[in-house]
Amino acid sequence: MDFNSQAIMWDSERRIKRAKLIADQIAEAVEIKKHYNALEFGCGTGLISFNLCDKLNHITCIDTSAGMIDALHAKIQQCKVDNMVAFQCDINASQTVVPKYDLIFTSMALHHIVDIETTLVNLYRSLNIGGYLCIVELDEDDGSFHKLEEGFNGHNGFNQNDLKNVLGKIGFKEVDSNTFYNGKKVMEEVSVNYSLFIMTGKK
Repeated sequence: MDFNSQAIMWDSERRIKRAKLIADQIAEAVEIKKHYNALEFGCGTGLISFNLCDKLNHITCIDTSAGMIDALHAKIQQCKVDNMVAFQCDINASQTVVPKYDLIFTSMALHHIVDIETTLVNLYRSLNIGGYLCIVELDEDDGSFHKLEEGFNGHNGFNQNDLKNVLGKIGFKEVDSNTFYNGKKVMEEVSVNYSLFIMTGKK
């Protein structure tokens, strides 16, 4: 998917409603404290962060797509949100220095990344001791969700137990997950069912 070209029309009613549900689920899964500084990894246009910014001290939003970050910059200025910033950033680039955060959350970004272990290690390093990682992702499927995306080389969702094992291997404690959302994606007049899970781990 060309996220740069998609950015201008990304905020559909469906995504806006789903982002609110995801943000509520994150707030329920993690005991968010007002003094927390947070990072949204793979933020897109910041739909989830906009639903959490009033619960946190500060949110840094990062994404590799310049188009998404440009769209988010415009929204931050338009909405006059003073505790959110956005950067185009590849957390896996060797020269990238990421500060420490109390909470890192990411939604439907990880399955686009081939080497998820490197990414998760870098996210672990970016957490303060006692900080939380919160992942919202697709449950494993047969490839139907991305079947129209030419050249897609990511993951067809994740098996929750397999991903738990990866987090545990990296060093995360108290890893837990559950499926919380069932949705439909319409492609070429065909409806594909999918589900999302939330997984949390503590450093």
